[in-house]
Amino acid sequence: MQTIGCDRHIYAFSTDLAPAASVPCGSRVRFDAQDALGGQVRAATDVLSGLDFDRVNPATGPLAVEDVHAGDTLVVTVESIEVDGRGVTVAGPGLGVLPDLLERHVTRILPVTSDAVCFDEIRLPARPMIGVIGVAPATGAYPTGTAHRHGGNMDTKEIGIGARLVLPVFQDGAMLAMGDVHAVMGDGEVCVSGCEVSARITVTVDCIAGRQRDWPIVVTDDAVHVIVSLPTIDAALEEATRQSVAILSDACGVPTEDAYMLSSLAVNLGISQLVDPNKTAKATIPRSILARPIDEWL
Repeated sequence: MQTIGCDRHIYAFSTDLAPAASVPCGSRVRFDAQDALGGQVRAATDVLSGLDFDRVNPATGPLAVEDVHAGDTLVVTVESIEVDGRGVTVAGPGLGVLPDLLERHVTRILPVTSDAVCFDEIRLPARPMIGVIGVAPATGAYPTGTAHRHGGNMDTKEIGIGARLVLPVFQDGAMLAMGDVHAVMGDGEVCVSGCEVSARITVTVDCIAGRQRDWPIVVTDDAVHVIVSLPTIDAALEEATRQSVAILSDACGVPTEDAYMLSSLAVNLGISQLVDPNKTAKATIPRSILARPIDEWL
């Protein structure tokens, strides 16, 4: 199994990435990821205002996947996420959904076990997920802290162990990179951080040749989640709805008007994160209502 160490990382998804490693489709690969703060927080006295922001949000990679080309779809199956036993969360003035709430920067060091994150006496069930994961974009460059069609900082808690992430490919080789692992995070990531941890992520990479959807999609045991990241949450929710209607029309073989009504009956809109330059929404479609197998319409 190929391993990419945490010393091989990027800070932007761009069209001119050089691969850290290359593997054929069907390969298992391990990504060793630093925490989103670049390992700079070692104690509660290390607050966000004192960090070097040039070292924030490193994404391990990129990985070139052989025989994958622009116009294809990359399928990333998350086999495991092994997190370290120490997590960090930060907050401060000017940050998050309530930027005027705090008057000083604060940091918490959070013990992490195999099944829980400890916040003083409160034990939160651990649910490791990948905050930043994406491929090279069609044009230009996106900082790893920004999400769009290529993926990036989607901060979507459904991208966890057992999930399949489906990404449109814009450059040959796809150029996959990932990081910003959270031991646990609530929808919204409202204070600007989850439980930030370093981790070892094992994935399998596959390809669907010659077709792709417009936005990243996460497939879990019971649902399909369409992930849309745009400058406003209203725009992201609207586009996620539009995508869910198109998917239901394809997957259920019904006209647009029926798919629109079915979306209103069965699809749940949600928010992944509200704190990055592009806000991320998700449309969750129950797999139980999809008439055609997923691999036929992805």
